[in-house]
Amino acid sequence: MENPELYIEALVFASEQSIRIEEILYCLQAAFERDFTIEEVSVSLANIKTKYSAENLAIELINVNNGYQFLTKKTYHLVISLLQLQRSKKKLSQAALETLAIIAYKQPVTKTDVEQIRGVNCDYSIQKLLEKELITINGKSEALGKPILYGTSSLFMDYFGINNIGELPHIKELTDASSSIGEPQE
Repeated sequence: MENPELYIEALVFASEQSIRIEEILYCLQAAFERDFTIEEVSVSLANIKTKYSAENLAIELINVNNGYQFLTKKTYHLVISLLQLQRSKKKLSQAALETLAIIAYKQPVTKTDVEQIRGVNCDYSIQKLLEKELITINGKSEALGKPILYGTSSLFMDYFGINNIGELPHIKELTDASSSIGEPQE
C-alpha cells in the first residue's frame, strides 16, 4: 500500500453519507490486512482537508454528523441550494416538506401532533419521509395508546449539512419582512 491517504480520500468520496473514522479503519484493515491507528487516519484526514482548502477547488472536507464528507464550499451554497430546491420540489411534495419541517423543529413528535399543526391527515407524507429515510421512528410516547414518536435521521443531517438539530435556522431567521402584508405594528 503506497499511500493510505488516497484510499481514505476515495472512501470519503464514495460514501453517500458522512463516514466515521471507525468505518474508515475497518475498510483499510479489511482490505490491507494490517492494523491502522486512529491517529494515522486522523492525520490523513487533516492532510486531505488541507489539500481541499485550496481556493481553486469548489469542494472541501467537512466533519459532519460525527463523520467526514466532501461538501461544496460556502461560496457556492447559493447555486447549490437552488439545485437542491429544484430537486426537492420534484421529489417531495409541499405536504411532505411541511411535515418534515414540523418533525425537525418539534421532535420527538407523534403523527397526531403533526396533524394538529398542519390541520390535515399526514399518513402519506410520513410514509414517504420514512421511505426516503429523512425521518426515523424514535420510540413510543407515554401518552394514551402509546403513539409512535418521529424524529429526523442522520441522512436528514447529512443532507442539510448539520451536526445536530440545534444548528437548524431559528424561525425568526427564516421570516422575511418583504413577505408581510400591511404595516408592521408597534
